[in-house]
Amino acid sequence: MIILDVEASGTDYATHSIVSLGAVDFSDPTRRFYGECRIWDGAHVMEGALEVNGYTETEITDPNKQSEADLVQAFLEWTQHMSDRTLVGQNVSFDRDMVKAASRRAGIVDDLAYRTLDTHTLCFMHMVKRGVTPPHDEQHRRTALNLDAVLNYCGIPDEPEPHNALTGALSHAEVTSRLLYDKKLLPEFSQFEIPWLT
Repeated sequence: MIILDVEASGTDYATHSIVSLGAVDFSDPTRRFYGECRIWDGAHVMEGALEVNGYTETEITDPNKQSEADLVQAFLEWTQHMSDRTLVGQNVSFDRDMVKAASRRAGIVDDLAYRTLDTHTLCFMHMVKRGVTPPHDEQHRRTALNLDAVLNYCGIPDEPEPHNALTGALSHAEVTSRLLYDKKLLPEFSQFEIPWLT
């Protein structure tokens, strides 16, 4: 499986651009991918998006950075040898759709799997099976299991801010291992115990 996290200039894959992409090979977590890029010409920047990922407008338009097309091409090449290219992450359909849109813009064949595993769903199911009521956002009338809530449930502190695509991918990989297999995965999180096993 490919653990994927994308940081972008906004949330609309048709008008916004990837600014960084991080990935982990779940079957061999020492295989990691990270890259940054400049936004594509004409891409929009959503208000507040750069506050989340910590980039400045100067950084995401830097002509010395690789293009979004080059970044996506490198990522897809990194995945080619993998026998299971199912994407995994928190709300990973967003990340998948950003990669697919970037590939279309660049005229690159994107042959990644469409099916995904969402850490939000994994955590929701894990909680229900343990008799724990998942947190609910009354204002928005939906689940409140964002990545920090999933990390905390798995015994891990909040994701550092600003968000980094590789840090996000590592976080997704660790919670996936804990939720599916009751096992720690990465040395970055080894000091944190799995709460339901202690």
